[in-house]
Amino acid sequence: MTLPPFTNQPLTDFSNPQERDGFERAIALVEAEHARERPLVIGGAPRMTGSWIESRDPSDHQRIVGRVAKASTHDAEDAVRAAEGAYPGWSRTPAIERAALGLRAASIMRRRRHELSATMVLEVGKTWPEADADTAEAIDFLEYYAREALALDGAHPVIPIKGTASDLRYVPIGVGVAIPPWNFPLAIAMGLVSSAILTGNTVIFKPSSLAPVVGAKIVEVLDEAGAPPGVVNFVPGPGDSVGDFLVAHPRVRFINFTGSRDVGVRISSVAGRIGDGQLWIKRVIAEMGGKNAIIVDPSGDLDLAVSGILASAFGFQGQKCSACSRVIADGSVYDEVVARVASGAEALRVGPAKEIESDMGPVADGSQFRKIAGYIEAGRGEGRLVAGGERDDSIGYFIHPTVFADVPPTASIMQEEIFGPVVAITKSRDFVDALAIANGTQYGLTGGVFARDPAKLDLARREFHVGNLYFNRKITGALVGVEPFGGFKLSGTDAKAGGPDYLKYFLEAKVISERL
Repeated sequence: MTLPPFTNQPLTDFSNPQERDGFERAIALVEAEHARERPLVIGGAPRMTGSWIESRDPSDHQRIVGRVAKASTHDAEDAVRAAEGAYPGWSRTPAIERAALGLRAASIMRRRRHELSATMVLEVGKTWPEADADTAEAIDFLEYYAREALALDGAHPVIPIKGTASDLRYVPIGVGVAIPPWNFPLAIAMGLVSSAILTGNTVIFKPSSLAPVVGAKIVEVLDEAGAPPGVVNFVPGPGDSVGDFLVAHPRVRFINFTGSRDVGVRISSVAGRIGDGQLWIKRVIAEMGGKNAIIVDPSGDLDLAVSGILASAFGFQGQKCSACSRVIADGSVYDEVVARVASGAEALRVGPAKEIESDMGPVADGSQFRKIAGYIEAGRGEGRLVAGGERDDSIGYFIHPTVFADVPPTASIMQEEIFGPVVAITKSRDFVDALAIANGTQYGLTGGVFARDPAKLDLARREFHVGNLYFNRKITGALVGVEPFGGFKLSGTDAKAGGPDYLKYFLEAKVISERL
């Protein structure tokens, strides 16, 4: 199979009336599906359990988006067995056929693009552009990983010696578990699942309980694309029962996880134990969040800096692991940065995600709302509130973009991941001091620098300890293939999703040598 070079999926231009009309129709379509009940899928067979995960619209928590069957540990055990049963045949399926599955799925997602995006608008509160970018990224993962799976197929040369023929081949490793987050319920979920199955493994897919309808639609897409029964098994359920059971299962070979630091560390700990009959050390691929900083230097363009901070801090209500939650501004520009970021935050429109005029929608649910509210109250005692702080959960879970100034680097809102529309600003003495503050957390996911001084940018290249570092632009929106994504320290295993090394996490290298 010869494919054209990979290119990223363009974003939708919502200034086009036809696109706007199409998206409005997609929202109406998804709203009309609210009474639909969706099953588990185990070994290709739908299964109703009599127990439900009820998905609600965070813009209006009285509105039901849909109901999805809730799995038990019994269902999870059946899913492991189904994945084991499908593995021998799927692992031997030629890479060209597996890649073709990914490409067909990408084509189906293009056809259903607005519907999938509209589902995220209603289920997790993404604004139109944020949801559309999520869908585009999911398509990118399918296209990119299909090409990478083909590139890794077959024999790879090693150093030759006289009298011996040797080569290296990559082979799939077995049954895995994909546990995605709710904040990128299509892109990250499709990335976690497709990376594993396109390399010949089989998967138990446990979506977030806040985004089970999006998860069900992923399974629909893969089924329509021709995934054989048992290759992807869909078992939405509670993390503390179904999730723990799957992570600890001795027949599970790997866990592909994106989520919070605490859950990721726990998964790594549980997966490290050897169960009865287990024949391997499990692989854990984990991306676990961040406490990301943007440094503003006097040599930088303040217009760019302010727009980059606002986009990075408040896109999708700050509910991105890559979001900017700390700003470190040099003393000579500090007051101007504070004033302009505060003014920009106040100008953002907060409203229902399905209204195109909304710059920010709701946060994900009541638990997220209460956690963020707690940090806002803590911030009142740790810094100076200069914008926002207002919140209202009477209809939806709405929190206004919130900015604190004069925050000490050791404050809780400068150290702990808030995962909401809250940014803390602190003053640095100079660029070296700014880097020390930026590095002074347990995380190392993304970071940004607004500066034009080449010496300072070179210093940041060496000393800013993050997996994804951005200069003079926002720190969110990593593109598949262009900016492989993953972090240092307790931000995860730095597997670099969407990069050329990623698929090797789901393969093992086998060397074959023959005496001539």
